[in-house]
Amino acid sequence: MTQVRKAIIPVAGFGTRLLPISKSIPKEMVPVVDRPLIQHVVEEALAAGINEIILVTRSGKSAIEDHFDAHAELEDALASKGKDDLLKTLASIAPPSLRITSVRQPNAQGLGHAIYCAAHLLEKDEPFAVILPDVLVKPQPGANSCDLGVMVTHWEASRAAQIMVEAVPEEEVLRYGIVDCLGNEPRAGESANMRGIVEKPKPKDAPSRLSVIGRYVLPFQIMELLSDQPPGAGNEIQLTDAIDRLIKKDKPVQAFRMNGRTFDCGHIDGWLKANTILAREAGYDV
Repeated sequence: MTQVRKAIIPVAGFGTRLLPISKSIPKEMVPVVDRPLIQHVVEEALAAGINEIILVTRSGKSAIEDHFDAHAELEDALASKGKDDLLKTLASIAPPSLRITSVRQPNAQGLGHAIYCAAHLLEKDEPFAVILPDVLVKPQPGANSCDLGVMVTHWEASRAAQIMVEAVPEEEVLRYGIVDCLGNEPRAGESANMRGIVEKPKPKDAPSRLSVIGRYVLPFQIMELLSDQPPGAGNEIQLTDAIDRLIKKDKPVQAFRMNGRTFDCGHIDGWLKANTILAREAGYDV
């Protein structure tokens, strides 16, 4: 199987950087303008042609699943009052093509472990996308392009894993995973072969300024590597370590340089920035 139909979205984190907002509600349910963060990323997947979502979750996160479920009592109340516009808004949350499945991560052992918890929901040799919901990826104002959709197209054309990246200031590379493309950095909207990923390098040691930003299109072989991946940084099973092993096996892995913009909603400053900019673009007076 070569078609990318499924996206794994890990939602089991505590969201400590959004405290106290995230104390009693999942961080993925924190609103960005007029809808929760998780709805933004599911809409991104749908725009990329991916309609099967696998949520890797834990106890206390049922509000995420409830958001995409039907609410007959509310729908009947709106219908009885003739509030058709609101009914259409509710229907748009989970269009008929959308399929959502949940799987539990029994304990926190890192992003790689979270992704591997969904391995049994994939068919043998089935590629898949990974979307980290802390980061919103939005088109530039006036544009309609979907960077994740372009990544899927590049996968279909090359069968090379795709890792979305964006350029960061040199002094900030020590905060990110930085890709090594042997100096052959891709232009926006294009992909280039990778030699590896360096986690949080010092600026003088960084192979580029291209940081990994939480969107991946990966072959099923990543799951096979994660099955025996030893703990890495933070004594956790790291997805980047499995990707690095994939490269060392001479499997093609490419860095895709995005066209759009990112908003890191995993911390208060980034969340406020996303709300302010995206609300203004949507026509709200803020």
